[in-house]
Amino acid sequence: MIGHMALKVCGLRRAEDARLAAELGADYLGFILYPKSPRYLALGDYAGLATTYPHGPKRVAVMVEPTLEDLDWAQEAGFDRFQIHARADVSHDVVRRWSEAVGPAFLWLASKLPPGVAFPVDWLPFANTFLIDTYHADGFGGSGKTGDWSGFAALAATHPEKTWVLAGGLSPDNIADALAQSGARFVDVNSGVEDAPGEKSAEKLRAFAAALAAAQN
Repeated sequence: MIGHMALKVCGLRRAEDARLAAELGADYLGFILYPKSPRYLALGDYAGLATTYPHGPKRVAVMVEPTLEDLDWAQEAGFDRFQIHARADVSHDVVRRWSEAVGPAFLWLASKLPPGVAFPVDWLPFANTFLIDTYHADGFGGSGKTGDWSGFAALAATHPEKTWVLAGGLSPDNIADALAQSGARFVDVNSGVEDAPGEKSAEKLRAFAAALAAAQN
């Protein structure tokens, strides 16, 4: 925690970045297992990386519409949480099977929502945590663009029984405004603290943590 704010640092590929994120107070470290992502980390590479830094923060497997076999592999690799990005029109039965495979307490759902498309409320029973990211037509997150902060606030206020994670283009420069407009208590940072995809900037990570703390004062 940083102040009263939960933090996830995502898109990690290097041990030194994971260690610094942990030192700065990150609660969760995200590793992207989606091969089309520029921050992709193969499970074999993750296994080697995971032995090189402290085990304090929870480890999040970030996946896109995985098979049940994919989820089994991620569980065997020792991940603590499972963040699944999916199109909003994915079958209800598919989402249910993901939930049954890992459990609602450990599943984070991130719906890919084009502008004007309503959040799929029928997903709510299947997970305790939902991540709201910026829509990106050609991918699933990591675009560096900010999202609909007021829309996030409305969702979180309508469904306060769930945990809501704000993602999308967050950086040291905009985190104060993001918190003020969204009311978020849990944020996910990725491209806004990078020098290149999968290479975090120590300077930007420290600046983000400082800005996150300052925004709560």
